[in-house]
This record gives sequence, structure tokens and C-alpha cells, in this order.
Amino acid sequence: MPLLAVTDLRVSFHTRHGVVRAADGVSFAVERGETLGLVGESGSGKSVTCLSLLGLLPAPPARTEGGSAVFDGTDLLRCPPSALRAIRGKRISMIFQDPMTSLNPYLRIGEQLIEPLLIHEKISRRDARARGLAMLEAVGINDPDRRFGQHPHEFSGGMRQRVMIAMALITRPELLIADEPTTALDVTVQAQILELIKKLQRELGMAVIFVTHDLGVVAGLCDRVQVMYAGRVVETADTAALFRAPLHPYTRALQRSIPALQPKGGELRTIPGAPPDLARLPAGCAFAPRCEFATAHCHAEAPALRVAGPGHAHACLRAHAGEI
Repeated sequence: MPLLAVTDLRVSFHTRHGVVRAADGVSFAVERGETLGLVGESGSGKSVTCLSLLGLLPAPPARTEGGSAVFDGTDLLRCPPSALRAIRGKRISMIFQDPMTSLNPYLRIGEQLIEPLLIHEKISRRDARARGLAMLEAVGINDPDRRFGQHPHEFSGGMRQRVMIAMALITRPELLIADEPTTALDVTVQAQILELIKKLQRELGMAVIFVTHDLGVVAGLCDRVQVMYAGRVVETADTAALFRAPLHPYTRALQRSIPALQPKGGELRTIPGAPPDLARLPAGCAFAPRCEFATAHCHAEAPALRVAGPGHAHACLRAHAGEI
């Protein structure tokens, strides 16, 4: 039985300009100790999917209109708020995308770091401080005793991200959701953060959902990958199979746009156009207007996610028919 099983998750935002279907029938499972990658461009529904699991979307305008998210026997979408609060921050933790806006600029780092311990474990402030200092040291922050009393603006971007990781892991969660934790960091710091997450995952034995737009990051970190586009899963496979034989044209386009795979001195590949407005999705396949393989059939019929092999499924009409 998986640690987390999400089935047919449907989340919409009801606005004056229409209904935005940000997650439209999303399903996936995460095993204990496994790393699952959620991949896609901005606006594909990755963050909304994760935030909805923890009840962190503003309601209104957000509405969870269907599906289930069963975590170790508890449906996160239907359990009482008190039960969800007991899980959130203790058994499931999240690293948010922007550490500067996620950290309170008025509070010292130490106060924010030990808050989950004071809430969930009811330990003394002295013991919480000791664990907080140990966690700061574990994530590579030098002189943790001095840093404990500083404010977020006294840390660099990479150091703030390390603080966010320390906050997420201080309660030793069973599941970590990392929402683009390396966005806006330079390449060296990015590599350090990714290595740190892998190291702590091995030590704690936790599962990880890693949200990113970068397939290059996924290659060295994730066991399985779910590719999302316009609020839907368009391909899912284990990482090796996805890179060896991507089946959906969107996955192929994402893979071709990885700079490291481009010939040196050659022109960088991009995906033409832009993701669709989720309040006004086109008929048929949402990726068809940007797809080099699209036909009239693709513009008329919305494809379903179908199994193409062991652990590998995709939602492309032409790939289903063996035409590409």
C-alpha cells in the first residue's frame, strides 16, 4: 500500500473571468522512501496539486471538486481540520518555492525554525533550541548558534533555502513536498541543495515529491516522473524509461530543451508558443496548438491517459495509434 495515493484530484478556481481548472483528474501514488517528480511549465498545475493536499489553497476562490488523497489511511481532502493540522508540518512537510516570502521577515530564524516542534511535539524551548541548532548544522549553516538569532534578511538566498529545508525536516516527516526548492539559485548552490535533500532522505527514509520545471534536475534525483500540462498528467513513467523513450510530444519537447543536451555552440531549443489559459482551454488536446505532430483529430478529441507499457502511460492520440 503506497504512503500517499491521489486519485482523480480536481481543483478549480472560481473567478469573475471564469472557472480555472488547475488540477483536472490528477492521479499518482508515492511509496515510502520513493522520490516522485512532478514536471511541467509554470501554470501546469504542479503547485496547486501539492498545496491542495495540505489544505493550503485560499477558499474561495479555490474549490476541491472531486477525488481523494489517502495518506497512510487518512483522506487528506475529507478529514477534519484538526486532523489535517496534526499531519501538516509533522508527518508531511513542504519546502515552499520562494524562501524570502515564505519566511517572516520580522521573526528571528530560530523562532520560525523551532515552531513546528513546539506545536507538534510539545517539548521545552530549551530542547527545541538544541534540535534547531543541530538541524541548522545538518543543512550546512556555519556558526548555527549565532545564525539562530538572526533575521531572514541577514541570510543569502541559498542560506534561506537551507533554513526552509531545516524547517521542513526538523519534525522528521514521512513525506516531504519540495516545490521548486532550487528556483533562482545559482548552479553551484542548486547542486548543494539537491545533494542535501538526497542525503537527508537517505538518513530519514522519507518519501519526496519534487516539483520542478527542469527535467535535467529530475534525471539525477527522482525514481518516477509525472509530466503535467494544463492541469492534467500527460505522461508518467520511471525516470530511466522516460529519458530513454519519451512518448508524449510535450515530454519530448521538454527533454530537447535541456541545455546540457544541446550541441555546444548550437542554437538552444525551445517549445513554441505558451501554455493555454486554463479558463479557456482549447477543444481536444491542450498541447495541440504547440505540437509539431498535431492533426485535425488532435484538435477535436481530448486524449485520455492510457497504459503503453509496464509503469508507463501517456495521453497522446497519435502515440496511442503508433504514428509517432
